[in-house]
Formats: sequence, C-alpha cells, structure tokens
Amino acid sequence: MVKAYKPYQTKASELHPEWHLIDADGKTLGRLSTEIATLLMGKHKPIYVPNLNTGDYVIVVNAEKIRVTGNKLAQKMYYRHSGYHGGLTERTLQQMMDKTPTRVIRQSVKGMLPKNSLGRHMLARMKAYAGPDHPHEAQMKGSPAQTSEEV
Repeated sequence: MVKAYKPYQTKASELHPEWHLIDADGKTLGRLSTEIATLLMGKHKPIYVPNLNTGDYVIVVNAEKIRVTGNKLAQKMYYRHSGYHGGLTERTLQQMMDKTPTRVIRQSVKGMLPKNSLGRHMLARMKAYAGPDHPHEAQMKGSPAQTSEEV
C-alpha cells in the first residue's frame, strides 16, 4: 500500500530572522537593490514560502556612496504627488542623493518587493543609513548567525 506524504509547510513559529549588514560604498544601485530584496523576501533560504515573511533584517550603511551607470544622475527622475492640484514634485537622482540618499535605495528596493501588506512588512525590516554608523550593534551581536555581507 502506497502511503501519501504531505509536503513540508513552513510555519510562522519556525521563523528566526537574522541580521545582515551591507556596505553600499561603490555598489551599483540596481544590483545592490536586488540583493537586498532577495534577503528581505527570504528567497535565499530553503524554507521560503510566498505567503509568509521568511526574510531577514537588512542594515544598509554608506547609502550616500552608491553609484549609478550612464547619465542617470541627471536624467533619472523621481516623482511625488501631494494629493492637491499642481502638487507634483519632480527631482533628479542627483537632487535626491544630495537631500535624502537613503530614500533612493528604499524606493528602489520597494519596487522589487510584493505590492501588498506582506511587502510593506518586508520593507520595514530594511534599515538604511547615509553614513557608516548604525544603531543596531546589539541586534547584530544577538543574531543567531551574524553575517556581514559584501554584495
């Protein structure tokens, strides 16, 4: 008699997120963002399922030192709308890097995550900082498997 086995299903109680530190100094924006999105979604783990947040926490330092290829600093535009008539604000990538360099990485990663409440929870696990310092040393030391990734 053949016995049918149920496939393994990941449970929320079995998830143990780790902390990853990524230095963005000299990294290309798109390639860095794909690596961060993969870690946030948990696709690097064998227990990945699309209906649970199996991802890890990611700390990005030196966000102000990312680089882009081509003429994107002058040509790439970021748009925001206030909700009022005439409330469309346009900024180039250079202006965004001068004012809020962490928002550039945040928007880039946000576009690579699922567009639902689970994606918003994943994005909340990313902490980006313009300089080399971050306030998460205790979490890095307390993580089950501390990793410092060079993407």
